[in-house]
Amino acid sequence: MAFIFDMDGTIVDNMAFHTDSWLAFFERHGKTYDADAFFRETAGAQGREILRERLGPEITDDEIAVLAHEKDALYREMYGPHRSAIQGFEDFVTAARAQGVKLAVATSAPPANIVFTLDELDLRRHFDTVVGAADVARGKPHPDVFLKAAGKLGVDPRSCIVFEDAPMGVEAARRAGMKAVVITTTLPADAFREFDNVIRIVEHYEDLNVGNLLGTP
Repeated sequence: MAFIFDMDGTIVDNMAFHTDSWLAFFERHGKTYDADAFFRETAGAQGREILRERLGPEITDDEIAVLAHEKDALYREMYGPHRSAIQGFEDFVTAARAQGVKLAVATSAPPANIVFTLDELDLRRHFDTVVGAADVARGKPHPDVFLKAAGKLGVDPRSCIVFEDAPMGVEAARRAGMKAVVITTTLPADAFREFDNVIRIVEHYEDLNVGNLLGTP
């Protein structure tokens, strides 16, 4: 059995800062978007996918790399003073580890943001493997990042439970053949009612019991 965690919005409650930094970034470049619609359309996608979609197919890979660096630096500046793990997270993963559950992170974040979150909060030590945007070609809702994590853990996808905060991530888990637990840091429970792979919807990790999840059919 394995638990696979999305990072942004699931390990740390930061998605509002991601959205705000994206909106500020695009405003610098002459584009404006509605915050709620932007989140729903992009949460789980890789930064380079968002940039190419919003700025057009003619943008070069080199230009994307420069712009992605600009946006991610803005995000880290905005979120840094507020950075912390979601309530109950560390106790939950410690309990899971004690029961023999393998643990992974599967995120659309680039390497610098993974270091910013997992290493600077001393959370990487909890995980057997970490898979990010540099490890797969496509972001969510494609299942690649979750399947890559399961493969590195040596666990059948059907024996994995994904922890997510965004519909695109839950859809990626569904396509990977994995059950999902939703943490409602950014959207209400009603946003996930349509997914048949969701087994729990909670506000934070103190509402979860590892033993109960392991017994979920």
